[in-house]
Amino acid sequence: MTIPTTHVRQPQRITTSQPMVEGAGVHLHRGFGFGETGPFDPFLLFDDFRNEDPQRYANGFPWHPHRGIETITYVLAGTVDHADSLGNSGQLAAGDIQWMTAGSGIMHQEMPHGDATGRMHGFQLWANLPAKHKMTRPRYQDISAKDVPTVVDDDGTSVRVLCGDFLGERGPVEGVAADPRYLDISLPPNTSRSIPIETTRHAFAYVFAGSVRFKDASDPRDVRVEDPMNHGQSLAEFAGNRSLVLFDQGDSIRVESGEEGGRFLLVSGEPIKEPVAWRGPIVMNTQAELQQAWRELKDGSFIKP
Repeated sequence: MTIPTTHVRQPQRITTSQPMVEGAGVHLHRGFGFGETGPFDPFLLFDDFRNEDPQRYANGFPWHPHRGIETITYVLAGTVDHADSLGNSGQLAAGDIQWMTAGSGIMHQEMPHGDATGRMHGFQLWANLPAKHKMTRPRYQDISAKDVPTVVDDDGTSVRVLCGDFLGERGPVEGVAADPRYLDISLPPNTSRSIPIETTRHAFAYVFAGSVRFKDASDPRDVRVEDPMNHGQSLAEFAGNRSLVLFDQGDSIRVESGEEGGRFLLVSGEPIKEPVAWRGPIVMNTQAELQQAWRELKDGSFIKP
């Protein structure tokens, strides 16, 4: 009998999310986006919007278009009011998820509000749509926090399963073209464990509380942090707040938390492997399709019946 071997994914690189201003003056930190798309395929962009000063986020993201992508909003603190050209409207609260499939085209707005202390915190991830689904009918999946399953393992690790599956639990978001797995993982202090990831997927992690280290003790790899402010911290050290880790290939990751524990998002998906033509909030496969989308936006035919 042959015993299958495992290959732990090593961090390919680690970066620190960079401050940006988007929308009508929302200060956020961008993990990746508007650059190389191959290593993160099928994902295009990842933003961490976190602030305690309402003046730095209150003007929000007024009406704007999307086509050819899916946007995933995950709120941790505060609320987000949303409305769209289909007549939908609502509010996302702490722990809620919104998975919007823009498809053939949608206009929407997102207006954040702080909690009782003024704090606002959430994440937005963009996932690409394959060519055959670029012009699909737009739709929303609004998921309440109470409907998101949480798995607590014997070692105290807590995992919110937003999409995909983990230890027999499946997240509430369904029917997404990229078939992603999106996990919110909290590790107790000084905890080490393995998490499986299919070999065919691209995967990244984003650390937003405490500190964690991603490495295989049997194959330590010295990968440098690509952050000029970090002065060459080694990946053998712990990655802290706002660290984005892109993994290489394998069937699992190995993670270890620091003395204060750690919390991070772990996202993986099947790459689409199609050409990307991208301008602003619209992502198509060719420049001709992209130019057509912007012409339709200008002449009023962007929103399809």
